[in-house]
This record gives sequence, structure tokens and C-alpha cells, in this order.
Amino acid sequence: MIEIWQLRTFAMVAETQNFTKAAERLKITQSAVSHQMKALETEFGESLFLRTRRGVKLSPAGQAMREHAQRILDEVEAMKATVAGRKGVLTGRVRAAAATQAFAYLFAPLCEAFLNAHPGIAVSFVTTASTAQTMAVVQSGDAHVGIASVPVFSPSLTVTDLFSDELLLVVPAGHPLSREKTVEVTQLRSERMILYETGSSIRQVTDGFFKRTRLEPPVALESNDAGFIKLMIEHGQGLSFLPPWVVRDEVLAGRLAILRIDGQRMRRKIAMVSQARLQSAPLRAFLDFMLERRQQLRWMAEGHTPMRMGPGRE
Repeated sequence: MIEIWQLRTFAMVAETQNFTKAAERLKITQSAVSHQMKALETEFGESLFLRTRRGVKLSPAGQAMREHAQRILDEVEAMKATVAGRKGVLTGRVRAAAATQAFAYLFAPLCEAFLNAHPGIAVSFVTTASTAQTMAVVQSGDAHVGIASVPVFSPSLTVTDLFSDELLLVVPAGHPLSREKTVEVTQLRSERMILYETGSSIRQVTDGFFKRTRLEPPVALESNDAGFIKLMIEHGQGLSFLPPWVVRDEVLAGRLAILRIDGQRMRRKIAMVSQARLQSAPLRAFLDFMLERRQQLRWMAEGHTPMRMGPGRE
């Protein structure tokens, strides 16, 4: 018979991908972890983990088991809350995946508000470099929900639109173009560009613009680190295309300026992606919380500060 404590151990090993780390977090011995996982594998008649040089990873059978195990654990926590007289107080975990800058500049205020509203739910984060990577960690169960650029095509995922943003030309203060509101494509032909790495949604939109306008500017450097890109722009190493919410603070401080390209719009749609089935109560609470605050996200995506956000519900 499968025991709840075995499922908790399984979930921790799946998260840490290491028997020793799982044992440390659960405050039990490594041999106890190994024994419990062996018992589960005997129960199912399948290997749940594949041994690697750095630890373990889930086998196909382990992947299939993980989402069921997490849902069972979430329901057990909900049952405990109800029996203890705390009906309506959700407990459990939500693991979210997105690019680092999205967490830092857009979702941090909302995540803080979510934690205040649901103190029984723990939220952790996985940073990703591309939409494909975000989809992969959600599909594998390494994250419950991902924030990604659409279109996303997968029958196993539920895709819910959140907001759209626009990439604008970012130049350092003092640059000749910084005094303009719009520029012509031809004015960029001799400018060095700082680009995101291939595969990121920002790079995909940027490459589409270059192809559409037949612009082939010299590339100064490539990076997925928004902070590094902004620093290089400030130091005069090149120009870049970024959403206004990424450079909000630098524009307000007068260190950077943003401009539109005459006759060109570079827009992305951003959505939440999650498993289409077996959604836990904490995950549903997280999804609903974010949907109720789409207007706030749209406000911030335009480059406004979180302090000026309106009410949560649309």
C-alpha cells in the first residue's frame, strides 16, 4: 500500500533531483529516502528515477506519477485544513516558471500580494530563458505554471492570455536619438545593437523586425541578462529593443530613453500556461488571482509603476 509520507518523499526527491538533498530537507536519513523510493518502485513495478552523475531525474514512469502525487498531497493538505477548522484556508505549493526579468519587474508585487492573501501556500520560482524552456518545465512537472510569450501549441497545456507588451528602442541618455520620440529605420543602420540570445521571445520579435525592414545592424553583444543589457546601453556600448516595463526605473531616473520606430510595431502576447488536467487547489487559486489582476499587469507592462495600480478585479 502507498503511504502519504512516501509520496512526500517522492515529491521532494523529484524537486531536488538528489536523495541527499531530499533527506536534508525532510530531516531524515538518506537510507530512509532510498528505502521509501525502492518500496514505491516495487509497488508500481517500475523504475521511478534514472541515476545520473549529479543525482537522479524522473523516469517516464516517474514523470507520470509526479502530477498525481502532487495533487494527492495538495488534497491532503486541504483536508487537514478543513478538519482543523480552517476551511477556506488553502495550503500547498505553487512553482512558477518565467524569465528572471518578468519576475523582478512585473510579478513580484503580485506574488507578494498573493502570499499575503494565501499565507498557507508556498510559492517558488524557476527562471527560464525561452518560451520553449518554460513549456518544457511545465510539461515535465518541474513547474505548475509558466509565464510565456504566445503562440503556444500543446494539447496538454491550458493557455490563458494575460497582457501584451511592445518592444521599444532603448538608447542611453545623451545619445542624439534620445531627444526624439520616433526614429526612422534608416537612422539605425549604423547603430550597434545589443540583442537577447537566440530562442528568447524578445529576440524572435526583434529578428522579425530586422527581416521585415531588411536591417542588418552590427551586433555589439548578446545576452539574456536584462540588467547587463541595460548597463551596457547606459555605458554607450549599443542600443537595444526592450519592453518599457524592463527599463521603467532607468527611464524615470533619466539614464535611458525609449523611442518608437516610425511605421513599425513590435508586440508580444504574454500568457499563463499550466497543465490542462489535475490542477491543484493552490494552483487554481494562483491562476485566478493573476487573472483578476490582468488590468494591473497591463498597466505595468506599459511602463507604469506598481504604486499606481488600480483595484484587482477588472
